[in-house]
Parts: sequence; structure tokens; C-alpha cells
Amino acid sequence: MDDAVIDARGLKCPLPVLKMEKRLANAAAGTVVTVLATDPMAKIDIPLFCRQHDHAVTQKEADGVMCFEVTALGAPRT
Repeated sequence: MDDAVIDARGLKCPLPVLKMEKRLANAAAGTVVTVLATDPMAKIDIPLFCRQHDHAVTQKEADGVMCFEVTALGAPRT
């Protein structure tokens, strides 16, 4: 799957996480999903989701917009 950008600016949690979860559900390992968010809770919720599902995440913030770059794990571990 191609890399994607999810523009969740202006959306309240849990919507940014739910949109990201839906995109990552079928993502191939190594796919990078970028999530743009303005809700302060995203700073907690997105990294937590990534830790729980073994996705790598980096975060930047500029002008009140958080940018999360999530690298998909791919297939669930067995």
C-alpha cells in the first residue's frame, strides 16, 4: 500500500486514532502513515496506540499542529 497522510486537524480524539487505526489495519510492513492533528489528546493517544500495536512513531509540532509519522508493523505477531 502507498504511504498516506491523514488530516485530522480540528477533530477531537478518538477520531484521529480511529482514522489512523483504520488506515494501518491493512497496511504493509514499512508503510508510513502521517497523521496531522490539533487535539492535545492526540499527543497521548497516538503514541499509546502505536506502543500497544508495535508500530514505530515519531512526532513533530509546529504552529499548533502535531505531525505523527507512524511506520506500520504490518502483519500481527503470532
